[in-house]
Amino acid sequence: MTVESTAARKPRRSAGTKSTAGKRTTARNAPGTEPELVQLLTPEGERVKNAAYDKYVSGVTPEELRGLYRDMVLTRRFDAEATSLQRQGELGLWASLLGQEAAQIGSGRALRDDDYVFPTYREHGVAWCRGVDPTNLLGMFRGVNNGGWDPNGNNFHLYTIVIGSQTLHATGYAMGIAKDGADSAVIAYFGDGASSQGDVAESFTFSAVYNAPVVFFCQNNQWAISEPTEKQTRVPLYQRAQGFGFPGVRVDGNDVLACLAVTRWALERARNGEGPTLVEAYTYRMGAHTTSDDPTKYRADEEREAWEAKDPILRLRRHLETSNHTDEGFFAELEAESEALGRRVREAVRAMPDPDHFAIFENVYADGHALVDEERAQFAAYQASFADEGGN
Repeated sequence: MTVESTAARKPRRSAGTKSTAGKRTTARNAPGTEPELVQLLTPEGERVKNAAYDKYVSGVTPEELRGLYRDMVLTRRFDAEATSLQRQGELGLWASLLGQEAAQIGSGRALRDDDYVFPTYREHGVAWCRGVDPTNLLGMFRGVNNGGWDPNGNNFHLYTIVIGSQTLHATGYAMGIAKDGADSAVIAYFGDGASSQGDVAESFTFSAVYNAPVVFFCQNNQWAISEPTEKQTRVPLYQRAQGFGFPGVRVDGNDVLACLAVTRWALERARNGEGPTLVEAYTYRMGAHTTSDDPTKYRADEEREAWEAKDPILRLRRHLETSNHTDEGFFAELEAESEALGRRVREAVRAMPDPDHFAIFENVYADGHALVDEERAQFAAYQASFADEGGN
């Protein structure tokens, strides 16, 4: 296991995209400055050895590698379709995972069926691994359901919108199964921005003190909306675990094989009664934070282009090709499956009803409230005004 010992980098200025403050940003992580991390596949798809983690993927077969590739491709296709649907007015919002497929698929496939997952609102790849129908995710972002799946049916909790709060839920659940003597583990997903939340610090404290079988999986995509990681911490995120008394490790979040290995290691620790682990998957959000965000206002094109060269899907494809683990027929079949998934998702969303515009006024107060009644009436008049304009 390798670690980074350098201090947080200071952003430099150069020609590039303007930030919201009127200054120009530049590409970070120039060649030769990348942090040290656990890596099993280079961006060129070359398999590299790692004495600490090779054993956790030594039994991965070519068929399983193709399965990981398929997972990432289909997850990206679904994500792209959801972004398009939002742009067409079919969804209220969408949080893309573009660029983070390896972190999610690698960690998601490391889980056993009896493990329990606490996601944020971007874990579409993990949801895929847990067997959640993609259309259920889109129903939530369309406003026609509150999640659409039974959390206990897939051991996959509903999406959590409040930043960082799911880590407390995960810690409490892990403490509970430990008391029950269950041979299973819990994993909580969050981002680099959430790592600054008090809920996450409390989760670290309780999980360490009670030796909870939980893995904290932080996808460090380097931007908390428009705020870079170096504005939030002076040390690498994985090192925060040291202050709470449990190990942390940084893994190449664009390397699906390394994410699989490191997560298996962390889950094994949890099941063996060794307590929590913090995994920092160092990756990059290639798209916007959500579809309401414009990353060109704060992020340089050079930075995005540098990370596109480390694309997690292209990396595994190169490895499959150079290792003779597949052929063009596999890629052609997968392309057809990908397009079929896109059509199914699009048709399912367009067949969904429009959300109930007045549901927002329900369940605000247990016994009702005059102000809410007044606001409902005002909104009803506002809605009716569009019908009147159409009639004229």
